[in-house]
Amino acid sequence: MTDDTVLDTTIHEPSMTAGEVEMLLFALDRSRAQFAWKCGGLDAASLNRPHPPSTMTLGGLLKHMALVEERYTIDFTGEAPGPPLDVADAAADPNWAWRTAADDTPEELYGLWRGAVEHSRAAMAKALADGGLCQPAKYTTSDGGTSPNLRRIVVDLHDEYARHVGHADLLREALDGLVGEDPPQ
Repeated sequence: MTDDTVLDTTIHEPSMTAGEVEMLLFALDRSRAQFAWKCGGLDAASLNRPHPPSTMTLGGLLKHMALVEERYTIDFTGEAPGPPLDVADAAADPNWAWRTAADDTPEELYGLWRGAVEHSRAAMAKALADGGLCQPAKYTTSDGGTSPNLRRIVVDLHDEYARHVGHADLLREALDGLVGEDPPQ
């Protein structure tokens, strides 16, 4: 394990009377910390080991969640895509992150995810300062032409983590027996 494969798993509990923004961001960051704990500190062989019959790997989850973080960020802000979405295949191939994760080193995968989370946090902080949770995203949905607001995007991103923390939990337990709901603080 190198410093490049260690992920921050700190959970910052909000006050018992926290408002909506603080609670939504806490829920998202808690799920990020749980995800980081389940995926962190592994070598390439461990990151790329599936648990049949599934072909899902922790490396694939890291790259997928980096892509998801970046996708939600650029959808909301209207910015040009950054890593990993700045690769042409990422937009064209829905399985790109899963298919290419084994080509990346652990340091690249962890760096990609960390960078996407940092970009997402910065974009959310700016958006919250500029207009709060009710402001619309810079895109419209294909099913009705409406723009989701930041609140919806935060909830959807949290839901994506909730789904994949469960996957990561099972994959990590199969690798080395690591179990638990929250990382040690």
